[in-house]
Amino acid sequence: MTKQTLRETPRELTRQQYVGLYYYMRLNRAVEETMVKLFRQNKIVGGLYSSLGQEAISVGTCYALERKDWIAPMIRNIGALLVKGVPPRDIFMQHMAKYDSPTKGRDGTSHFGDLDNLHIVSPISMLGDLIPVMTGVAIGGRYLGQKIVTMTWIGDGGSSTGVFHEGLNFAATQKAPFVLILENNLWAYSTPVRRQVPIENLADRAKAYGIDSYIVDGNNVVAVYNTAREAVERARAGEGPILIEAKTFRRLGHAQHDPAEYVPKEMRAYWEARDPIVLYEKFLTAEKLLDAAGKKEIDDKLDQLLAAEREFAENSPMPPAEFAEGGVYCTGDDCHTIRAKWERPIAEVTPPRSSVKAVWTVPGFGSGKGSGGADAPIHFGDTGVVVGNPASNGRPAKVGTKLTAKNAPKKSKAAAAGASRKGRR
Repeated sequence: MTKQTLRETPRELTRQQYVGLYYYMRLNRAVEETMVKLFRQNKIVGGLYSSLGQEAISVGTCYALERKDWIAPMIRNIGALLVKGVPPRDIFMQHMAKYDSPTKGRDGTSHFGDLDNLHIVSPISMLGDLIPVMTGVAIGGRYLGQKIVTMTWIGDGGSSTGVFHEGLNFAATQKAPFVLILENNLWAYSTPVRRQVPIENLADRAKAYGIDSYIVDGNNVVAVYNTAREAVERARAGEGPILIEAKTFRRLGHAQHDPAEYVPKEMRAYWEARDPIVLYEKFLTAEKLLDAAGKKEIDDKLDQLLAAEREFAENSPMPPAEFAEGGVYCTGDDCHTIRAKWERPIAEVTPPRSSVKAVWTVPGFGSGKGSGGADAPIHFGDTGVVVGNPASNGRPAKVGTKLTAKNAPKKSKAAAAGASRKGRR
C-alpha cells in the first residue's frame, strides 16, 4: 500500500523540534559550503558530493529516530551524520584525509562510521548493498531484544540495482524493523529518472514485496519528519520494513567535477524556487516560531562553530607514511571490540526454551514418522531411506534397508503401460 498522505491532522512538534530541524538544515548546508571552499583550495583530497536542495530529507528522516537506532548514510546524507552527533570537524578531516579523522587519514570521502556510540554503519560505494546490511543489523537488534530501527538511504538510480530488490525482499520476508529512504532527485548522474524507470512513483516498487510505502514532498522538512516518524513507529511495533519515496531535485552535478549542463534550465529554475531551507524559514516566520533575533542567534552560532571546526581540521596533521600499512584488516580486539549487547534474557533464545523437536513436518508427506511410529529423518541424497516396520511396536525403524523384489511395491498397469510406451519412443 502506497500512502501519499498521513493523518488528516499532522503531528504537532514542539517549538524546540521545529527550530531544531531548521538548525540542522542550516548546519548541513554550511558544512557543505565550507567543504566547497576547502575543495577549491585543493585541501580536500577525495571527491565531494553535494546535497544542495536535499537537506530536508537527511535531516527530517534522521530526526525521527531514537538515539539507540542505527543509520547507514550515503554520500548526500551529511545532514543525517550531523543529526546523529558527528561533529563537523570529523567530516572536514575525513575529506581532507587528516590523521585525526575517524579513519586516521586512510580515506578521503565519507567512508566512516561509529559502531560503539553513535550507531553509524560506514557507507558502501556499491549502491544498494547497505539494504541487506541494515536488514541484518535490524534482525540482530531484534534477536538481542534492543527494540531498534535501522535506516539507510538510496537514490532513484540505485533503486534499479539487483541488490536493492534482493535486499528489500529479504527485509520483507524477515519483517525486519527497517526503513528505507528512496531519494528521487530525478537524476542518476546524467540519466533522467524517466529513462531508467517506467513507473511514475518509485514507491510502487514496495508492492512487489508486500510492504507499505509512502510518498512525501522531499523539500518539506516537516512532512518528511512526520512521514519518517510514522514509518519508524510502525517498524518498531513489528509491522516490518517500510519504503519512503521523497521527491526532490539534485541542484548540483553528481560531484564537484560535474557541471550538470545536461539539466534543462527550466527544471533547475523551478526547483531552485522551492529551496527547502527558504520555504521552511518562511513557515517558521509565519507561525511565529522564528524571528529576526532567533535567526541571528543561529547565524552567529553556526559561524562560530564552523570557524572553530575548520581551524581544528586544518591544523590536524597528515598521517605518517608508515601508517599506510596498518588498518587494512581488522585484527580483533586491538582494532575494535564488538560484543553482543543483550537487552533480553539469553535463555529466551537459547535451548531448551528456543528448541523445537527435531522432526520435520512436510505438507502432504506426514510429520516425519516412520510406519513403525518412530521419528524418521527426511531422506536427502545418499543418506539411507527410512523403512518403517509395522511389527516394530514403536522401536526405531531400520535405516538403509534396501527394497527386495518381494517387498517392493508393484507397478500399476497404467504405470507399466506408460513405461512401455516411453521405451518405444
